[in-house]
Amino acid sequence: MDGTVLVADDDRTIRTVLTQALTRAGCRVHATSSLTTLMRWIAEGRGDVVISDVMMPDGNGLEMLPKIQEDRPGMPVIVISAQNTIMTAIKANEAGAYDYLPKPFDLPDLMKRTARALDASGTKAPRSDKTEDAQDELPLVGKTPVMQALYTLMARVMNTDIPVLLTGESGTGKTAISRTIHDFSDRRILPFVTVTALDLQDIEGPARVLARVKGGTLLIEEIADFDIQAQARLVRMMDAPGDHVPRFIATSLVDLASRLENGALRQDLYYRLDGATLNVPALRERVDDIDLLATHFLAKSKGSGAVTRKLRADAAKLIHNYSWPGNVRQLENAMRRLGLSARSDEIARSEVEAVLGNQPDLDPILTGGTSTEKLSSSVERHLRRYFDLHGGSLPPAGIYTRILREFEQPLIEISLEATGGNQAKCAELLGINRNTLRKKITDLDIRVTRRRKLM
Repeated sequence: MDGTVLVADDDRTIRTVLTQALTRAGCRVHATSSLTTLMRWIAEGRGDVVISDVMMPDGNGLEMLPKIQEDRPGMPVIVISAQNTIMTAIKANEAGAYDYLPKPFDLPDLMKRTARALDASGTKAPRSDKTEDAQDELPLVGKTPVMQALYTLMARVMNTDIPVLLTGESGTGKTAISRTIHDFSDRRILPFVTVTALDLQDIEGPARVLARVKGGTLLIEEIADFDIQAQARLVRMMDAPGDHVPRFIATSLVDLASRLENGALRQDLYYRLDGATLNVPALRERVDDIDLLATHFLAKSKGSGAVTRKLRADAAKLIHNYSWPGNVRQLENAMRRLGLSARSDEIARSEVEAVLGNQPDLDPILTGGTSTEKLSSSVERHLRRYFDLHGGSLPPAGIYTRILREFEQPLIEISLEATGGNQAKCAELLGINRNTLRKKITDLDIRVTRRRKLM
């Protein structure tokens, strides 16, 4: 890399690490803990690229972006922030930031982005749109790396006109994400309209839909549910949308590639919708967000007439360790019920068990397996799908422990059930020491019930 990078961060460690890494890469570096100093350097014509934190002792880095663009049009600014919310990503994008990374950031990734910023230095046009005041309540909640990556992609596509395809399991929040993209985009004052297969059953359907959306955002829910005739009407609507062209967003919970192969999905429709694909992670891929989401949903339930509740430690542990096959939607519904029905301000584990026990079972996700498929093949297919969901990025660190835990817990639970809760028999069946079994039961929060043996 060749160029001068200005680094502004009040954390001395971060300044040191970035200075050393950028210097080794061939850059000249000026580092400061003051926005005032940074702005003086920029006004003096120093630097080719800026890397700046948001919250600084003498101001807000985001609020300086318009001034930077005024003083040095086209100067790329990479924003880094510990305020890892969707609003930070959106505000950084709308304020004209070249790029945004949440803390803690991956240093090699930041170096690659800095290299691209140096190549683009002086060529990026300043943005004219301004950020509106942030809403008090965030539309999306999550601080895990997979959610941070999603926030960044959302911010990048928010004010573009390209179609967006949202993929992910049922209950992951695809509709909420669609609404967020609309609500914080340039089309926010225009209608947000959802269209299903039923809306396009007749030939007049597209005209009625376009009359409703009026150039706003059109959400096409579960595109795989549209028959070939409705798909053809969608293609014609996208090709000739009239005077007011809407923003198209589509969702799907199934693998569209297989629908293309068997002819159930038109190729021309798929390629029209696949401008930018955002994979929405399942809740099991963002386990560390569960506690945050549970607290958020309990707080929301207060607005429904309930008092503010909180989970006891053992109840929170059960919530954290539950598999949540219905994803965020199931968690939200469970928290709403607990917020309304709990007997005291502190929710007990028994109350959580009662609610989770009444949750309806979800139909299994069809993955193309057969009843004769080997366990190893099934696991391999599941893991490949898990990696594929992350696109070109790697899953969050710690996958080995998470995957083993997902396999180990049901194995022990089923073995305990098969041995009637007899831990000695269960340990013998599993081929492990009884003390090891007891430790795993505690660590995995497995409930042991003595009953008649199944085998």
